[in-house]
Amino acid sequence: MSNRLAGENSPYLLQHAENPVDWYPWGEEALKKARREDKPIFLSIGYAACHWCHVMAHESFEDQDTAAILNEHFVSVKVDREERPDLDNIYMSAVTAMTGQGGWPMSVFLTPEGQPFFGGTYFPPVRRYNMPAFREILLTIARLWREDRQQLTQSAQEIARRLMEMQTSIQDSQPLDPAFLDQAAFRLAQSYDWQHGGWGKAPKFPQPMAIEFLLGRAARGDRMAMDIALHALDAMAKGGTYDVIGGGFARYSTDNQWLIPHFEKMLYDNAQLARVYLHGYLLSGRQVYRRICCETLDFMRRELAVQHKPTSGGFYSSLDADSEGEEGKFYLWEIEEIRSILRSFQPNLPALKNRSIDWAEFFIQAYDVQPNGNFEGKTVLQRKMDDTALAQNYSLEMDDIPELISQMHERLYKARAQRVWPALDDKALTAWNSLALIAYAEAGRYLQRQDYTQIARATADFLLTELRVNRKLMRSWRNGNARHNAYLEDIAGLALGLIALYQSDPDVRWFEAAVQLVEEMNEHYSDPAGGFFDTRDDHEALLLRPKDMQDNATPSGNALAALALLQLSIYTGRSDWRARAETMLGAIQEVAARYPTAFAKWLCGLDFALQPIQEVAILGDLTQAGAQALIAVIWEKFRPFCLVAMSSYPPSEKAPMLLKDRPLLNEQATAYVCRNFICRQPVSAADELRKQLDGSI
Repeated sequence: MSNRLAGENSPYLLQHAENPVDWYPWGEEALKKARREDKPIFLSIGYAACHWCHVMAHESFEDQDTAAILNEHFVSVKVDREERPDLDNIYMSAVTAMTGQGGWPMSVFLTPEGQPFFGGTYFPPVRRYNMPAFREILLTIARLWREDRQQLTQSAQEIARRLMEMQTSIQDSQPLDPAFLDQAAFRLAQSYDWQHGGWGKAPKFPQPMAIEFLLGRAARGDRMAMDIALHALDAMAKGGTYDVIGGGFARYSTDNQWLIPHFEKMLYDNAQLARVYLHGYLLSGRQVYRRICCETLDFMRRELAVQHKPTSGGFYSSLDADSEGEEGKFYLWEIEEIRSILRSFQPNLPALKNRSIDWAEFFIQAYDVQPNGNFEGKTVLQRKMDDTALAQNYSLEMDDIPELISQMHERLYKARAQRVWPALDDKALTAWNSLALIAYAEAGRYLQRQDYTQIARATADFLLTELRVNRKLMRSWRNGNARHNAYLEDIAGLALGLIALYQSDPDVRWFEAAVQLVEEMNEHYSDPAGGFFDTRDDHEALLLRPKDMQDNATPSGNALAALALLQLSIYTGRSDWRARAETMLGAIQEVAARYPTAFAKWLCGLDFALQPIQEVAILGDLTQAGAQALIAVIWEKFRPFCLVAMSSYPPSEKAPMLLKDRPLLNEQATAYVCRNFICRQPVSAADELRKQLDGSI
């Protein structure tokens, strides 16, 4: 018999709809029941692609005896952390304060008023891993609720008080200081793992925002930043955490070598990593980075694109780590399976058609595939022999190796596609789609890929139509239904995505929508103490109004807001927006310099605020060769500190201020470049524009 989760939209909640636990979604019905029946609340927070969430569900929530205890003594509430980051933020802070660590599944016990008094993460069904059994915890808390409630309520009040004290306000802002950027870069260099790449020990996360910050410095000539960023990109490019067969990145590596991933694939990771590989390619010229950028974007559109007619555009959230009940089974290989699939392989390369080479053994050698594998008897593919060594060993031209390997990957992908696929979390989230929008928009213009630009357009249309209800932006969408108010990261992230798209597709509606979003953000999310709350002012009342300042796997909403204010202040001339962003950045810069991997998006914003931004306006018939030549010059190299506005002439009344009062030069497409409050002479020739952008005149 289904429980109350059967009517929900979240795939994660629907996974639990047939549990014997009498689950409620978060809401007034559950809170009223707890108050009416005088029961504590058991709050379980997780997400669809979480392996240990599945484990605890199978061990405990599908167990009749455990469900009986929960149903008798508690009001049980399930939350999808991806749909409700506000609840996740509040109660994760509580669990971390209580235990010193957090994670998912999150298990928290609350008073009927929503105050947490005990919590943890995964609990086993029996005593193991030095943890008590889940049923023991349930029975103990039920007894204490009956016999010693004062102890629990005092604990809840103390935790609530501590959470209020932890709530960060932006105060004591200092003038922006580039020395903090230097300190942050130095700390990133100090803590970098030059042996394996990346930061920290296993589990090792990709840190795309830190790499993005370093690439911004590299674009200005910082050699150390360049070396670190490219080393990190190289380390992940070999495979393992990166899926060499199908493209895309897993959530993190369980070891230091980026070999054995936690196999779930998240939209937000892949969008951010595709973007930094694009930037790495533009700075270094290394074709491998371009390939990984494109393979990751192609993975996203092939396996995560929304498939819901008549809807066009948008991306689902994730692919599960598990298939057929086993972690990573979909992605693993056996040596004889590879031999069987590649035994008849013949490369579609003219120079290799008559070569009598055992291509299966070639591939096995390239990836050092062993009979006993490298993960539970099977193999996670990670490149061991580089192109140079393979070319020498087989007397091949090195330039042929990438295409040869790619064709083998394609053959293996077709075979893998016949397996049972991991479960798909088919909800679309505004913030994560906004990260994808930025990646496709930038790749479209830098790589001259009109197909990517079209995907960006479709994604923007999807977000501005399907994710709006009564003109209000929403957080989550599935099967034509949008739910939950947008959070700060949604509204600020979408504004940035639309700015990125406007520079690739100069349709003024993208710019206009971005301005409207930032106006809405200022009106409904502002904190009088500085910065922004994560929730709208008409959001439901919670234990506290969350305001998360730290970057996590996705950028902090406040960091995104600061960057959106900075960029739109340039387009609109709104100096008050820039002042607000500088106040936010000035309050966070010192802590960001001390903990750069935890505030890397803030560092990107601080860097943007401190650099002289090139403002470029192009007017004229944008379809003609003259205008196209000017546009091509802008995007022929990585320009992280450049904002571009383009329009036919004369520009629309709704166009950016950057385009106003700019006449054409000799009735030809004309470019205007300004920097440091100084504008250059307008130009119509591509070579002259290049000289102005590169500083030679």
